[in-house]
Amino acid sequence: MNKPKAVILLSGGLDSVTALSLAKENYQCYALSFSYGQRHDAELNAAKNIAEYFEVAEHRILNIDLGQLGGSALTDQAIDVPETPTEGIPVTYVPARNTIFLSYALAWAEVLNAHDIFIGVNAVDYSGYPDCRPEYIDAFSKMANLATKTAVEGNPINIHTPLIKLTKAEIIKLGIEHGVDYAMTVSCYAANDQGKACGRCDSCQLRKKGFEEAGDQDPTRYA
Repeated sequence: MNKPKAVILLSGGLDSVTALSLAKENYQCYALSFSYGQRHDAELNAAKNIAEYFEVAEHRILNIDLGQLGGSALTDQAIDVPETPTEGIPVTYVPARNTIFLSYALAWAEVLNAHDIFIGVNAVDYSGYPDCRPEYIDAFSKMANLATKTAVEGNPINIHTPLIKLTKAEIIKLGIEHGVDYAMTVSCYAANDQGKACGRCDSCQLRKKGFEEAGDQDPTRYA
């Protein structure tokens, strides 16, 4: 318990659990998940199991209903989840989601006197979301260290993105090396009530491709 504290953003998906597995080696991990008005609870249920599996110091699930704002296929039932690639930023992008999530993580880090935050964003095999890019993380880090009491008093906040330059296959290989059981994770945008994946959405396609390229069996449960 002499390890420093870190806040880990944990969605219950493939990337976030890999980030948690890496952080666990050097930090006391405080996992943070969100019920934000997403289409299903399958990822949140997975996050609960993952947090227990990795014996995090604490796991909190915050309620922030972005569904009231809509604007994304993940939070607005009137917008269908696409099953074929689309041009530009896809409709599964949730406006300002990572900015909101990181802001909550930043607040909890200050309360915990933690100086490290982990987020499993990726800018190689991903859906083209603007808040997954390195320049976005750099900008948020700068803001965080201008806006917080802990940083102003000489204890800067570090935003860790250990997966940002990795392919999905490289992420999977890394996670397996660190004890991740990907059967516990849910990545699908349209999973059913049993947590089974649709196999057709962008996220499912990227996940399938990752396991194929990693040469590892895909443990995903498909509907």
